[in-house]
Amino acid sequence: MSIPLINLENLISEDLSARQVEMALLDKACREIGFFYLVNTGIPQSLINKMMTTAKNFFAKPLEEKLKIDIKNSPNHRGYGGIGEEQLDEVNKADWKETFDMALDIPSDNPLVAKYPSMYGPNQNSSDPEVVEALQEYYVAAFEVSQKLLTAMAQTLKLEGDFFSKCFKTHVTVLRMIHYPPRPEQSHDNGAGAHTDYGCVTLLLQDQTGGLQVKHRNGEWVDATPIEGALVVNIGDLMQRWTNDQYVSTAHRVKASDPGIHRYSIPFFVEPDYETEVACVPTCASEEMPAKYESVLAGDWIQSRFDATYDYRDSE
Repeated sequence: MSIPLINLENLISEDLSARQVEMALLDKACREIGFFYLVNTGIPQSLINKMMTTAKNFFAKPLEEKLKIDIKNSPNHRGYGGIGEEQLDEVNKADWKETFDMALDIPSDNPLVAKYPSMYGPNQNSSDPEVVEALQEYYVAAFEVSQKLLTAMAQTLKLEGDFFSKCFKTHVTVLRMIHYPPRPEQSHDNGAGAHTDYGCVTLLLQDQTGGLQVKHRNGEWVDATPIEGALVVNIGDLMQRWTNDQYVSTAHRVKASDPGIHRYSIPFFVEPDYETEVACVPTCASEEMPAKYESVLAGDWIQSRFDATYDYRDSE
């Protein structure tokens, strides 16, 4: 029931034998559990350390300073989200965490902003230039990893290598920092309720605290124990739909931190251009297993999931 480990260096190796072995492992992980550790990503440990320090420093700022970039003031969902703003489990309590979101910084006069104002537009940036610099540096590095991974995933599905990556010209990929403070009461079990992610794949950088759990196909919750330098990768709902349920989007949750414990994580939600038409990929359907879903624009799908998760967006 352990979460498999995938070596990115092997996935992009010029050694065909090594690449094929690793691609088979990747394909198995995507089909059977939808989660895996990704190692040898090429992201320097120094940048990983910088991002964790950046998250701690940002969330340690006074609340009034963070609220100057309140996400509720952003039409395109960028900026600071306070505790209780998000409820990933639509039945139980709101998540016990605070967040900061950023994406591509698109000028307000760009035609895409006028067309899709809830998904494109400018970021709300921290007033601390070191925070902005670190976020931008990591965004570029994580995006490069995501494109290598999506190329390998396309190849495992017997598609052209750029089948997915060509859909990321003006993408809506989101970088988020999360702080899980100690839980206020014993009854508040989850820092983040059980949920699946909306997009293609998520690359998660987590600290060494632990708390992330993945729901195995047999119904048991498996700890995604932190591995230094590794990213935890999971398949999102959009990719499951794209692959006709061949690659599975799996429920996961974050257990609330114990008294005195602060947890930090940095997910990178890899999501394509708004107008990407997501229809069943040709190698994932047959006469025996026809396409289950109608085509949908990626942005419309992600938008619908946002609206179901955030009270302030639902009220709009």
